[in-house]
Amino acid sequence: MSGRDLLKLLFFVEINAVGLRKILKKFDKRFGYRFTDYYVKTRANHPYSQLQQVFKHVGLGAVVGAISRNLHELQEHQGSFLSIYDQSVLPLERTLLFDAMKAAVDRLSHSTNFLNFLAQHALIMQEELPTPIEESIDDKRYHFMSLILNLANTFLYMINTYIIVPTADDYSMSLGAPATVCGIVIGSMAVAQVFSSVYFSAWSNRSYFRPLVFSSIALLIGNVMYAMAYDFKSITILLLGRLFCGLGSARAVNRRYISDCVPLKLRMQASAGFVSASALGMACGPALAGLLQTEFKIYKFTFNQNTLPGWVMAVGWFFYMIWLCISFREPFRPTQDTNVAPQTSDGVESRTNENDALEKGLQQPLLPSTEANQDDEDCGSDDESEGSRGPANSLRSAYRLLTPSVKVQLLIYFMLKYAMEILLSESSVVTTYYFGWSTSSVAIFLACLGLTVLPVNIIVGSYISNMFEDRQILLASEIMVCVGILLSFHILVPYTVPQYVCSGLIMFVSAEVLEGVNLSLLSRVMSSRLSQGTYNGGLLSTEAGTLARVVADVTITMAGYLGQKTLLNVTLLPSLVICITSILATCFTYNSLY
Repeated sequence: MSGRDLLKLLFFVEINAVGLRKILKKFDKRFGYRFTDYYVKTRANHPYSQLQQVFKHVGLGAVVGAISRNLHELQEHQGSFLSIYDQSVLPLERTLLFDAMKAAVDRLSHSTNFLNFLAQHALIMQEELPTPIEESIDDKRYHFMSLILNLANTFLYMINTYIIVPTADDYSMSLGAPATVCGIVIGSMAVAQVFSSVYFSAWSNRSYFRPLVFSSIALLIGNVMYAMAYDFKSITILLLGRLFCGLGSARAVNRRYISDCVPLKLRMQASAGFVSASALGMACGPALAGLLQTEFKIYKFTFNQNTLPGWVMAVGWFFYMIWLCISFREPFRPTQDTNVAPQTSDGVESRTNENDALEKGLQQPLLPSTEANQDDEDCGSDDESEGSRGPANSLRSAYRLLTPSVKVQLLIYFMLKYAMEILLSESSVVTTYYFGWSTSSVAIFLACLGLTVLPVNIIVGSYISNMFEDRQILLASEIMVCVGILLSFHILVPYTVPQYVCSGLIMFVSAEVLEGVNLSLLSRVMSSRLSQGTYNGGLLSTEAGTLARVVADVTITMAGYLGQKTLLNVTLLPSLVICITSILATCFTYNSLY
């Protein structure tokens, strides 16, 4: 069997696997019961079941391995042939063919593991059956250093977000404001991010370099303003500085670059890198703040634990911008003529045209158009055939693509981000009031919380997700978040460090597990039309999380007017109500969460 015939077979098997999954999903929607589990468990291992042909493809993997081994031997022994006429130079077209076969086998062998789980945590969705032409376009767009720069932007931004958390209350009091104004100081960055996510997502339709440059400039200016507010004795300049930092939030661009410009064979690793960079930045931010415990003055500018986070991040963004201008490469953007193969040679062109015809033939519907349209209408959002399969062009059209189960998952995402923001943002105020912790102690506590992100995802992605369904882990995690919130309340007995640390750890770790499972599930059930365009699934999830942070920080500031004595319980009460609501919503939509 030739490599091209094997590739055709792989596409055929993959189309059947995708088709079978979609049919079973339609049965699940009609029955309101997980029919897929029963069907697969009772038939996949039966000796006469035809599902073996779809799920068991060890033989195909062996053929691909044999072809790759033979091609490797040809490369290594090009000079050891008996005759010059027997010597064969490995053409580029064969190498691309092998890469296409390997990518097809990887997609066919798609399974739940840590890397896949972590990648789905980023909510970077991809097409179920990309063609080799699309993969070659991705190769033209991809530039390794540009990907590193996007991940570095994510890492620095997360540091910038959390580096001020341990000192925000002290900074507010030094400017004559109450300590609880730290909620507004921290949350003002999230307020600006609500708007910046939209225009950065739209900007990335035309360019990736210019949005990243603008992001660096905005963050540089914002951090300088944040640091200079101390000498100007102005809370207004402080808040404006954080607003500028929020306007520079380019996470939508970072996520979009991975989705559009990284080849399929590297997209999972890049998505996992995006999540890891965010987690490390979240841990490094408070840790870095704990190291900046010094005070000195240069000319008229004061450098202390309050202002140094701003100055350090300004320097970091300045050097990042220089690196960006030197190393970033604007990716190739395909035109309408991209599908027309360049005429390199008659043989290659004819084979490419043959492949195009094959792929177009495989993608034709098996039923007449009228029946297909009727089937699409009956099955609702599974195929998204509402006159167009293109991306959503407005928030309203994007909202219409959300099924009830997806709306519940966005509510869950809102809840966990709200609970986490309450815990992190008020940590310095609560621990100072109850335990007299110093800035270094708060920084160590927050850094330790951040360092739990990757180990927790490793355990869930590698072990727990292989033993339980995602919806089971989802519900259990919500209950544990609720338990953590309940244990955090200060009622009657004296509030102790073990109670605060243990309850905070339970809440934070459970929320991290919940976030990973929720986004992993969301990336699989969300409409494919939300995987591209300005109003994509990543933007919707980012907006839900950002709004949660804004509401949480406003809650902290408003609760501060009631006094620090009641701050803890007053801020935990909304978290408990939202958590219970999300648990009830999950129970009502449990059968459709798959």
